[in-house]
Amino acid sequence: MAKLLPQMGLALFAISALSTNALALDGRTITQIKKLTPADQLDQRCDIEAMDRLQADKVISYTFSHPKRTAVHVDADGAVFRRNGDWYRLSYACTTSPDHLSIVAFAFKRGAIIARKDWTRYYLYP
Repeated sequence: MAKLLPQMGLALFAISALSTNALALDGRTITQIKKLTPADQLDQRCDIEAMDRLQADKVISYTFSHPKRTAVHVDADGAVFRRNGDWYRLSYACTTSPDHLSIVAFAFKRGAIIARKDWTRYYLYP
């Protein structure tokens, strides 16, 4: 049993480290985000987080309504995301650090699939 405790401790550390939801950004992405205006930094960082959590290849925060923002927070109730060639409705709330490089809080609700016949109306694409 005493030999298992260090291994169990290591396993618990690994599980807790993996449960951290915020995506760590690579150096190239950080460089690109820093070139943007603060509002665009916020939007891009939150979109990256949403893409990671939803395993999506695209997130658009303003398809059905304009997001509400503060300096470090965005509520995007009219967002969409694309995964496996299909678009879905999305609502998310995202808070970043003041430099917009870290996620402080993120919550989302995945919505219904958007019918292909409606894609043109909402400027969505394959």
